[in-house]
Amino acid sequence: MRCTAYGRTRILASDATTPSFTSSVTRRLSTRSHYNSRNTLKNSHDKTAADGAFRLEKVAEAAFPTRWGEFRIYGFAGHYSDGIEEAVVLEMGDLAGQPAPLVRIHSQCLTGDVFHSLRCDCRAQLELSLSRIAEEGRGLLIYEHQEGRGIGLLNKLRAYQLQDAGADTVEANERLGFESDLRSYELPGAILRYFGLNQVRLLSNNPEKVQAVERAGVQVVERVPCLVDPVASSEAYLRTKKDKMGHLIDGL
Repeated sequence: MRCTAYGRTRILASDATTPSFTSSVTRRLSTRSHYNSRNTLKNSHDKTAADGAFRLEKVAEAAFPTRWGEFRIYGFAGHYSDGIEEAVVLEMGDLAGQPAPLVRIHSQCLTGDVFHSLRCDCRAQLELSLSRIAEEGRGLLIYEHQEGRGIGLLNKLRAYQLQDAGADTVEANERLGFESDLRSYELPGAILRYFGLNQVRLLSNNPEKVQAVERAGVQVVERVPCLVDPVASSEAYLRTKKDKMGHLIDGL
């Protein structure tokens, strides 16, 4: 039986000591900070509660100035029957109207986003996305707690060790007993609906992510490439994403 990191991740989340606050804020199409969904996603990478129930809780929001401009920052918790998944959202401008707003769903990458690792292109994609949103003056960035495509930080470091011994990113995950990509998109889908969005322009090179967002009930009217210049230390990583995972990456 193939094991997954989800159970461990949810147990850790449910044991966290950070207090949870709820709000009665009115948000565009919703008058509640809790969103209930019973959509059952068909892809094995998408997780739902065993009984199909899912509840979205908005935990907090605040002003968030950045070097790209003024955002609002939100904390969300996705409640499943066996635990909680967390996400942070940055919102800029008025998301209503046409064209559909730019949206980036970005998976947490401590090594890249915080420590500037050049093994991957995660930080460069994050900064490019914020820059593109700022250029348009409106958009949404959803930052998921899905380190290492869902396997968690320490397993990601174990995968690094295997990669140093010659495995690519897909092979390393599989040798650890995981699928190549364990990420879920039910939580981002619920967040998009919370903001009243049924159409988005998705910043992504991953066709599977486009399909997952649409399975979550949000139409992707345009896939906007999120391409950054590769460096020597990330070329093998990018080539694996292109050749084995179907990512649309030109120039390799």
